[in-house]
Amino acid sequence: MTEHSGKGGRIRPSGRRRKKPSRRHRAMVAAAWTLVGVVVVGGGGLGYAYFRINGNLTAVDIDAALGKNRPENVDNGSQDILVLGSDSRSGANADYGTDEGTARSDTAMVVHIDKGHKTASVVSIPRDTLITRPDCTSDTTGKVVAGQERAMFNTAYEVGGPACAVKTIESMSGIRMDHYLEVDFTGFKKLIDELGGVKITTTEAINDSKSHLNLEPGTHTLDGEQALGLVRTRKSVGDGSDLGRIQLQQAFIKALMEQVRSVGVFSNPKTLFDLADAATKAVTTDSDLGSVKQLASFANGLKGLSAKNVDMITLPVQYDPVDPNRVVPLEEAAQQVWTALKNDQAIPASATEKSAGDKGVAGTVVE
Repeated sequence: MTEHSGKGGRIRPSGRRRKKPSRRHRAMVAAAWTLVGVVVVGGGGLGYAYFRINGNLTAVDIDAALGKNRPENVDNGSQDILVLGSDSRSGANADYGTDEGTARSDTAMVVHIDKGHKTASVVSIPRDTLITRPDCTSDTTGKVVAGQERAMFNTAYEVGGPACAVKTIESMSGIRMDHYLEVDFTGFKKLIDELGGVKITTTEAINDSKSHLNLEPGTHTLDGEQALGLVRTRKSVGDGSDLGRIQLQQAFIKALMEQVRSVGVFSNPKTLFDLADAATKAVTTDSDLGSVKQLASFANGLKGLSAKNVDMITLPVQYDPVDPNRVVPLEEAAQQVWTALKNDQAIPASATEKSAGDKGVAGTVVE
């Protein structure tokens, strides 16, 4: 599916349609990092392989959809990317629940790459964060959807698709997103399997009936199904909250990044092709990354990144006094985070001191 902008910034789909995710899925943002690691397949000698992989890509024209009313595009060499996870409950995904026909992205990260492309800051946005959602134009109906106070963050994708999700995060942060990456649930599993699994060490047993994951303490090489189970695990780890699950996901992402760097992907053409083929089928990008050449150039610029140079936090939040099942941003602390990213600086430790996120032991369960 490649989506093109029509009149009035509406995104019109053609070809393969974007799958609609259900509201309960905890999507696999980690696969975006695999994509970055394996899609560097540019070069005139690839011939058929290049064009096959290029044909896998799906892109949306975010710029055309949002127009000029956006934060300033600061061209200092740094990059800000909104990474979302999505899935469908139809077809191969039916084992994970009923397809409710609604489009929600329950996992979101703002990834800031510093101007030297040597370090990165990742800010996870809890799906249940209550925010002020701006007016959006739906990418499926073309109709304007009125903004809403105290809307959950993940409803932005539901009511307006990728462009509304980008508009919402830009409204929250005051930072223009340079790129957009959306990762499919089933594609994530295939990526992990093509990679040969991801090695992790668990410091305690995980036995989760919801995610169907059972691991004893020790070292494991997770296949795609197990990796999916790990990042969906919540009740059996830490305090059982979504904030704890975010920590678990972040620990897995770092393990995944190290795995990509250690398996010799770039020295084995067949492994590289198979991974790139799976990766490009699993993602939707903005139109500026909508070809293998563009995506390869982007990925080449990130090859110097390693897990030890990636700082991951959760947006500073507190539990909502009205509804303890929701969280609300700590405005002053959140502004510290956005200001740091805007100025291409490290996020100060003080920003997360009073946050309900980044607490507990969930992040130490996986090494």
